[in-house]
Amino acid sequence: MTAADAPPLVFVHGTRFSAGQWSSQLTVLREEFPVAAVDLPGHGSRSAQAWSLDAATEIIAAAVDALGRGPAVVVGHSLGGYASLEFARRRPQRLRGLVLAGASASTRGPWAMPYRYVARLVPRLPEDRLTRWNDWLLRRLYPAEIVEATIRSGYAFHTLPAAWDEVLGRFDAGSMRHVAAPVLILNGEKDGLFRSGEREFARAHPCASVELIPRARHLANFDAPEAFTDAVRRFARQLPC
Repeated sequence: MTAADAPPLVFVHGTRFSAGQWSSQLTVLREEFPVAAVDLPGHGSRSAQAWSLDAATEIIAAAVDALGRGPAVVVGHSLGGYASLEFARRRPQRLRGLVLAGASASTRGPWAMPYRYVARLVPRLPEDRLTRWNDWLLRRLYPAEIVEATIRSGYAFHTLPAAWDEVLGRFDAGSMRHVAAPVLILNGEKDGLFRSGEREFARAHPCASVELIPRARHLANFDAPEAFTDAVRRFARQLPC
């Protein structure tokens, strides 16, 4: 596959973050692929926009179209992974491949209860305190070049309740039946919660594979940026032309 044949890549961030989450991946992969990263509704540059999966799907579709290279590989993390599953269902003709990162756990049943609690708790906490805590945690865990773009873009705490209220109860392994393209389920080895359904998700799709990033947690693209980027690169390069 030549550079001219390389499929476009669209990255979709996780809960409370923004397109800045993908700064490490974009820096490297834009030398090989047409790339874009979106801000979901209520996040980053779209902070004032109301959250909905409808709007999220349209934002991802617009990013695919703006790259002008046909169907794209969509890489979604956590909340962005579930939004990407919805995009795959609604816009199958725009999808060439799907990478689900930290988004292979069912959002139905008892698993969802702690997240419903957190979604309702967050609005009761002072936003400036949540911001300071998130800034401190990211800077403590990761090098500045990996997280500064995320920190500069701020956090979408105000959107968290609406986003997870819509996602919870909606997705499980059966959602994979609506994906008409190959799938890579890419999880951190230590992300026990969000990879809890990875085997069921993989079995539900005829062309899905699972890859684990050693020692990485939920934010695998922060924990091991080179390994995460390489996994996305290999998946995109191996897709049928």
